[in-house]
Amino acid sequence: MTRLLIVDDEVHAVEGIKAAVNWDKLGITDVLTAYNIHQAKQCYHAKDPIDIMLCDIEMPMGSGLDLLAWVKEHYPDTESIFLTCHADFHYAKQAIQLGSFDYLLKPIPIPELESIIAKAIDKKTEENQKSVNSQYGQYWIQHQPLLIERFWLDILNRSIPSFPDSIREAAAVRNIPYTEQMTFIPILIVVKRWHKSLNMRDEKILEYALRNSAEELLLKLGSYGQLLPFGQGSLLAILSIDPWTRNEEMRLRQNCEAFIRSCREYFYCDLSCYVGRPANAHELPAMTDRLQAKDLNNVAIDNLVLLLDEQVEAPAALHEPELQVWSLLLKEGSTDKLAAEVARYLEGPTQVMGLDAKRLHQFHQDFLQMVYSFLQSKGIQARQLFSDDESMGMSLHASRSVKDMITWCRHIIAKAKKYVLTVEHSESVVDRVTAYIAQNIDSTMPREDIAKHVYLNPDYLDRIFKKELGFSVTEYVVRQRIEVARKLLSNTNLPVSAVAIQVGMTNFSHFSRLFKKYTNRNPLEFRQEEQSRSDRC
Repeated sequence: MTRLLIVDDEVHAVEGIKAAVNWDKLGITDVLTAYNIHQAKQCYHAKDPIDIMLCDIEMPMGSGLDLLAWVKEHYPDTESIFLTCHADFHYAKQAIQLGSFDYLLKPIPIPELESIIAKAIDKKTEENQKSVNSQYGQYWIQHQPLLIERFWLDILNRSIPSFPDSIREAAAVRNIPYTEQMTFIPILIVVKRWHKSLNMRDEKILEYALRNSAEELLLKLGSYGQLLPFGQGSLLAILSIDPWTRNEEMRLRQNCEAFIRSCREYFYCDLSCYVGRPANAHELPAMTDRLQAKDLNNVAIDNLVLLLDEQVEAPAALHEPELQVWSLLLKEGSTDKLAAEVARYLEGPTQVMGLDAKRLHQFHQDFLQMVYSFLQSKGIQARQLFSDDESMGMSLHASRSVKDMITWCRHIIAKAKKYVLTVEHSESVVDRVTAYIAQNIDSTMPREDIAKHVYLNPDYLDRIFKKELGFSVTEYVVRQRIEVARKLLSNTNLPVSAVAIQVGMTNFSHFSRLFKKYTNRNPLEFRQEEQSRSDRC
């Protein structure tokens, strides 16, 4: 939308210009008029800007030159064209000094006026485009690293289709330096674990340091290098090394090994580097998929540089874990020996060479089955015992690597042993359950919830209670409810219905029947007798 303002104290001159000029042809969408400087300034205060101003110089309430000076100060984007009856060079000089686009003498031939307005529009359009380009250029320079990173991530995530033409067009649109002849070597860097417990802030600091180290040791090897975040705990380096020779491959491997050593020493982590082979940009998504699959399947070896096509020969057959022997060790309480046997099995040279993600997952399931079977024989609900955050986190990581699997096995062996000893000392279990019941006497307590609190099967907990106290858990809960109700009825003025609620029994009739069963009196009779006895005393 282009807006033009005509300013002249002669009404007929203004109307004549409005009627004679072909505004549609010029692309002028809005023509405003003013007959003095005050009215002109009011037009500028409107919401939409004024692009071009046609202004007479000689006006009774202030000259056009004064108006132009004000416009240039407050609205410098307006192009101004002066109209005058006097061919006075002094006027022309002042108009030029103030930045007027042109200076025309009245009467003005309409074709000449249209031509001048068209030139003013072209100039304004050109300046607007320069401004946009300048802003875009500043934006691109400021955000260039992010734009380039986004470009490569869009390729790898296939947001840009994996075709040469699609990538070339995307690079051109985003003004990314790129040619189809370039080849790139992807290097997947995966942090396997941190050597010490880290909070979120410390982990972010170490990840930042690790990234800087990768930029220093890896990106400078090629004529072009880009480091990208590539999922949780992973980075992807993209290098352009031309020509790619055996010597360059060895140099890259050596730098990757130096990077791994520095990370272990200074950044408290184990990691691995997976190196692809030279590929064009459209081939990178498929190649990085293969690198990620290689990492997923590498569960045995950390702190190593592995080439994409490098194969580790697996033994013809892997011996299975001696689960029957391990189960006996667990039953006998020889947990230290069991943990040592598990570590020896998983870390044996034959196993390390042959273990992959599938085999480690199978081992995970077999070991779980052995431990769960043992705990079930003790009446312990394993799914409850191992549902804490620490156990779940370790179990999640266990199938990712041999080291994490050994850590997890040691954890559940130790936890199982500790709780089995607790159960075998039944008095400690009874103490924990009775304390739990006392704390929750005002709520409903199904037998299953009470057993869940101590990770035991409900029937097994009943057997412990009958052995120690002579009656079941359910019977104990009822007795405790009645005992608390007796004290409340004796020592407070709470209504009987409120007393029932205080001991977790919302059905008043049921409460009254149970109370009479255990005291031979209903709640009201019991209160009256207790109060009479108190009065006599």
